[in-house]
Amino acid sequence: MSERSGMRRSNRKDSLQARSARWDDGHESRDSRTRRTFLRGVAATGAAGIGLTSAAGAASEPYAQYEDDYRNVVDVVDAGADNTGEESITSVLEDLRADDTLLVFPEGRYYMDEQFRFTGFENFGVVGDDATLVPANYHDFAGPQYRLFRLGVSYSPGSHLRFEGFDVDQRAPDTGIRVIEANVADRLEVRDVTVHGEHDSGTWGPGLFNVTDPDGWGIVERFRAPDGAAWVNNTPYAGNRWRGPIGIEANQNAGTLEFRRCWLGGFPNNGLYAAGGDGKIVVHGGLYRNSNGANVRVGGQNSEIRWPTVEVDDTRPEDKTQRGIRIENGRNVEIHGAAVEVTSPMPTSHAISVMNSCESARIENTRVDLRGSDVNHGIVLSPDCGETVITDTEITHETAGGYPLWIRDSDRTEQVLVEQVTISGEAGDDSGFRDGIRCERDNCRFSHVDVSQPGRDGADRNAIVNMGSDLTVYRSELRASQYPYVDLGTDTVVRDSVLESSGNEEAVCLYASAEDPTFKKNRLVDGIRDLGASGVTTWENSYE
Repeated sequence: MSERSGMRRSNRKDSLQARSARWDDGHESRDSRTRRTFLRGVAATGAAGIGLTSAAGAASEPYAQYEDDYRNVVDVVDAGADNTGEESITSVLEDLRADDTLLVFPEGRYYMDEQFRFTGFENFGVVGDDATLVPANYHDFAGPQYRLFRLGVSYSPGSHLRFEGFDVDQRAPDTGIRVIEANVADRLEVRDVTVHGEHDSGTWGPGLFNVTDPDGWGIVERFRAPDGAAWVNNTPYAGNRWRGPIGIEANQNAGTLEFRRCWLGGFPNNGLYAAGGDGKIVVHGGLYRNSNGANVRVGGQNSEIRWPTVEVDDTRPEDKTQRGIRIENGRNVEIHGAAVEVTSPMPTSHAISVMNSCESARIENTRVDLRGSDVNHGIVLSPDCGETVITDTEITHETAGGYPLWIRDSDRTEQVLVEQVTISGEAGDDSGFRDGIRCERDNCRFSHVDVSQPGRDGADRNAIVNMGSDLTVYRSELRASQYPYVDLGTDTVVRDSVLESSGNEEAVCLYASAEDPTFKKNRLVDGIRDLGASGVTTWENSYE
């Protein structure tokens, strides 16, 4: 029997679930915020209870809604499971394991010191009504010290699975375990699972989910582990893993799998990690905070990240990178309505990363806010990523240096389109990262872009620096403490735009490597500084 000193009965009214109302619908909450305060006040939340609520009694009363879905609805306490948290219930669950069955957990505490495994089922469910699961600590857990529930495996998945309505109390020392690992072919439904306490055993993180059939679908809704996990070398499992647990993992997904209104604290090996499968991942709303690696890491085909809140405001000594959103291994990946705030950055903690293996991406209606005393970048497009559109997006950049938008050097020719984008904030020029937009790639288009780079404490900042070929800047406003526009590339066009320096410099600086730049119908305050460019064309510009 596990030592469970200091454990208290979970109180649902005061549980962490009640603090998560703000992230239950990112769209509604974010519409009420101003542009400059879209992440302010996130600590203030309303009361919201979740889970099934019903009077104690026979299983057929509170779970009548499921009677048509299962042949057998079984109250596990009536069947012999202890609900005081003193005796392990795993052996009772083993006796009850059957297809077309729903296991009902009435109010109480359920101690588990061994994995429950069921695979190859057609229809199975596990549902709690104010029920708390209490895992044994690392030392007392029998058998594989990895999971409470293993429901379906990749070579023998379940068909239909329901799992919902549990608190998980892992506040005792050396606890923390995967609550559920599910591989399901047709329909997966997981809802209202909240993990209390830091995962400090070092073993696998709280959730793994995969839909194994391309035509299958699943939803993981309100799965919450807000206290995160310890780095593995600070746990009893030291030396056995790299970094430590992942928050939620879904790297073999083949179907459509949605993560809705989930909440993850700081995990050492990514927060939501759903980048390895060929299926579609949907992230809708939720709060993701302070994980190492990336807080939201998504791949797949036609995947969507919609209205999440991502915060990095705490960095542990072991944390090396804490990226906000990372997209990869996919095609037509969309980020829509995201709010990313980085205030405790590591130098490589990009707010949004479009990785080399992302064939096409769209970022729209997104707000990025970076602040702090270190160098940091905003949206970064890796050299080998494919076609990318960034639209209707605001980046506020208040760091010691860095690029709010960095389009890295590439041999790929697919277009990068940036339109209706605003970049603002007073940043420094540490490490030479002094440009609002750093464009190193060919075939880029900037339309209706507003870039303001006044510079922190007298720092020299540029609005756009171009090193590629075939760049167009159209109907944009570029202002900077040094040069609004710097060209080292070829065949560029700037037209119908306003360019002005606040540092008594010219509007444009053309280096000797620049070839055939064209400027039409612009307001170029104080003109052009030409350091030897060839083939310069100007037409109907004003210089005051």
